[in-house]
Amino acid sequence: MEIARIQAIGQALGFNAVGVSNIDLSLAEQRLLDWLAQGYHGDMAWMAHHGTKRSRPAELVSGTLSVISVRMDYLPPDSMDAVSILNHPERAYISRYALGRDYHKVIRQRLEKFAQQLQTEIGAFGYRVFTDSAPVLEKPIAVKAGLGWMGKHTNVLSRDAGSWFFLGEIYTDLPLQETGSVSEHCGQCTACIDVCPTQAIIAPYVLDARRCISYLTIEYQGSIPVELRPLMGNRIYGCDDCQLICPWNRFAQSSPEADFAVRNGLDSTRLSELFQWSESEFMRKLEGSPIRRIGYERWLRNIAVALGNAPPSRSTLAVLQHQYRVSDSVLVKEHIQWAIEQQKQSISG
Repeated sequence: MEIARIQAIGQALGFNAVGVSNIDLSLAEQRLLDWLAQGYHGDMAWMAHHGTKRSRPAELVSGTLSVISVRMDYLPPDSMDAVSILNHPERAYISRYALGRDYHKVIRQRLEKFAQQLQTEIGAFGYRVFTDSAPVLEKPIAVKAGLGWMGKHTNVLSRDAGSWFFLGEIYTDLPLQETGSVSEHCGQCTACIDVCPTQAIIAPYVLDARRCISYLTIEYQGSIPVELRPLMGNRIYGCDDCQLICPWNRFAQSSPEADFAVRNGLDSTRLSELFQWSESEFMRKLEGSPIRRIGYERWLRNIAVALGNAPPSRSTLAVLQHQYRVSDSVLVKEHIQWAIEQQKQSISG
């Protein structure tokens, strides 16, 4: 099948770009092994659990010869300006990708339709679809397929779409023609490195996840290091600073997908309001949201830190003290106590 036809089918299903690559990820494999050896993955032990299956597609899905890689833009057109929220520390900042429906379901369903339509045209073939759902090196695969280049912040960048997009893959046993990679265009720019609140990008293309706010608020299950808490500001789920500052995101496209539209006013809600949600409210209001997977305990942990960083307010202090009394989580209470001390110092100072 011609590449142009494959791309046309994918784009008709809502994918903004489609590329094809082979399965040689040897360079990416070595970078992954070096990264793991440095311990930069923190508590994400699953990054090393599957051995070389992550970097050798045919070991994960036997018979794989080609990978169809897709891009789907997710920036919601109706969301409040991200920088504005960061400049209003009494409000909660949630990573733009998590303001709507969980992307895993959306993209996986589209990928299945994509594969089925290909089968309708060329006959049955072996395949499996993925979107951040298995040991797959999505970013290096996307780079090989020409969907963009690896930025210094370790996100994939596209000249016409920036970095506000999801990736997905179809592993297939078809020997497809490759689309080829594109050249890099970061040049001497270090804006993403310079802006990182916790200096988690320790060198171009090297991220120490243990310092990354996205890791700390989403993946990390323990007590957030005290020295990093003041640097987190009002970011309670993820962090977009390295993307917000990137010049290439001037060309980012808003998504027409209704599933990625803002839900429950999560682009502008006050921290104190979210902190007072009961667990049942958390489960109900975030049904279908990627945020739900961190659980209620970490949700409160993250908001407690943000409230500690919020402008001094006796009402904020009262909310923290109430939640401290009613919480039965040691983890949450420890972070609330820190936040209470931060508020008291600010108020008295």
